Amino acid sequence: MSQRFREAADVASFDNLASEISKVTGDKGLNVLINNAGTSTKFTKLNLVKPEQLLSNLTINTIAPIILTKSLLPLLKQAAQSNSDKPVGVNRAVVINMSSVLGSIAQNDVGGFYAYRCSKAALNAATKSMSIDLKKDHILVASMHPGWVRTDMGGKNAPLDVDTSVAGMFNTIEKLTEAESGKFLQYDGSELPW
Repeated sequence: MSQRFREAADVASFDNLASEISKVTGDKGLNVLINNAGTSTKFTKLNLVKPEQLLSNLTINTIAPIILTKSLLPLLKQAAQSNSDKPVGVNRAVVINMSSVLGSIAQNDVGGFYAYRCSKAALNAATKSMSIDLKKDHILVASMHPGWVRTDMGGKNAPLDVDTSVAGMFNTIEKLTEAESGKFLQYDGSELPW
């Protein structure tokens, strides 16, 4: 596991990170949390999947975003309270969990990708639960698929460039309303099936 993934998986350090963020945000809290760390093994058929792949993907793609959100929850609540005059959305408090269409159970028509698919489906389930648990705090929570993007993970054959994906995601995040909390969205704002 590379150094950056060890850091993302070091959930014990998240409370310290929350303290550092608090020094920057002060009494305003944290308006936007984008849980973006992710890892994927190559396409894996059932007979080739390894336990360490499953554990690594689950740790980075599911456990880390849940625990980071938990650690930053006081700052998110603070932002939601500080901006109580604003509607639920980016100007109040939002958690975006970066998922993948490969985490959609409904759209899985090719199989494989066990470690990645399972970890992103689990993240989607966590997103739905967070949206319910944090509704009373006026914190919007959604899963987002960035599209298939030309990155180290997406590969050179992906149809989307980074700029298009990022611009689409920020445009979508900026327009989110309470009605989108608990949904699975694509970078362009269209809803994806769980």
